[in-house]
Amino acid sequence: MSFKPQSVYELVGGEEPLRLVVESFYDKVAGDRVLRPMYPADLAESKRRLFLFLVQFFGGPSRYSEERGHPRLRMRHFPFAIDRQARDHWLDHMRAAIDAAAIEEPARTMMRDYFERSSAFLINQPDPIDPPD
Repeated sequence: MSFKPQSVYELVGGEEPLRLVVESFYDKVAGDRVLRPMYPADLAESKRRLFLFLVQFFGGPSRYSEERGHPRLRMRHFPFAIDRQARDHWLDHMRAAIDAAAIEEPARTMMRDYFERSSAFLINQPDPIDPPD
């Protein structure tokens, strides 16, 4: 008998918990002074794309790739000035969204680890230089 590890998608029970993560995340983004200017006025399409991406990335149906091709995260995010502050705001909101959706272990840690790594990878601006005292 061989052991096949479960995907996050299977561990959380499918799409609905991931939809809750996306909704909670965008509720926070909508009021964030750093992140909100990076998004279009209507967040519906951004929500839909993130949802499709998360479903696929975490082991569910590959509708994201069928619709948009390879995710190419760095390329798709390059037009946005993402510095450490923006990344930290994004990551804080995503962590809170995972908690709000009541994602349980081990999926919680798996998701948090992925978002930690991927958000750092998307930083494309240097940290501002503090002026000397």
